Amino acid sequence: MKKITNLTLSALMISSAFAMILPVQAGDHGHAINQTGAVLSENSSSKVAAFDILAAHAHRDGNSIVFHMTTAGEAGSVKPDTVGSLAGAPVFTYVWPTSLDPATVGFEGKSGILALAATSHPDFDDTPLYDENGDGDKTNDGADWHSHWVVLTATEGCGEGALGVRNIPEGAKPALPKTWPGLPIYIDSPDFKPVFDGPEISISVNFGDADIGPGVSFDGVTAAMRVNADLHAPLLCVTDIFDVASGDLSLPGKIN
Repeated sequence: MKKITNLTLSALMISSAFAMILPVQAGDHGHAINQTGAVLSENSSSKVAAFDILAAHAHRDGNSIVFHMTTAGEAGSVKPDTVGSLAGAPVFTYVWPTSLDPATVGFEGKSGILALAATSHPDFDDTPLYDENGDGDKTNDGADWHSHWVVLTATEGCGEGALGVRNIPEGAKPALPKTWPGLPIYIDSPDFKPVFDGPEISISVNFGDADIGPGVSFDGVTAAMRVNADLHAPLLCVTDIFDVASGDLSLPGKIN
C-alpha cells in the first residue's frame, strides 16, 4: 500500500480551482479505458484483494447513475479495526471521484472534487437520520457499509500534497446538502445503499431534478482515511491509497 503523500497535486493534475481535470491517454500506467467508458486496472498480488480494483464503471439512465467497482477479491469483506474513540478512528472506503460540480448535490459550487464513497468505520456513526442495521438505534451503524458524498481538496494539515475532506471553518455557512450529518466538513449522508455481490460493489444514485449534464467523468479509488487525533481541522484525511483504477486520479472514465 502506498502513502497518499506520494500522490501530489501535480499527479492529480487539478487546476487551482479544482474546476478542470486533465485527461490521461488510455493505457497510461498499465490501465485502459474500454468501449463502455470503464476504467480497467490490472490485478496485483501485492494488494489486499478486497481493495484491488479491476474495473471502475458507471451507467446512466436519465438522471440516475449506478456506480460500480469490481475487485480481485470479495468487495466489502475487509473492515477497519476499532480503536474505541472518534479521535484517531480509521475509515476504509471505496470511492468514485467525479467531474461533477459539488453544487450538483447541494454543496458550495467549485469547492473541490465531488466524490461518491462507500465507507466503514466502527468507532463512530455519521448517518444520524438512518438506522442501517434495523435495530432501532440510529447511532450504532458506522461499521456497516454506507454511502456519502464528500468534497475532497488538497489539505495542508494532512501532509504535503495530500487530500482530505474539505473542512468548514468555524462561523462559516457554506451551502450544504439537506442530509448533511452535522460534522464540520463537506460530507453528505444521502442513504444510497451500497450493494455487494462477490467482487462487485455498486451504488445507485438518483440526482432528482439536478442538472448533471453530459460527459460526466470518474475514477475509482480504494483508500483508508483517519479522523485527526485532536478532532481539529483537518478533521478527516486520506492516509493510505490501496488502489487507483486509472493510476493517477485523472478521471478518465466516461459515463455515456
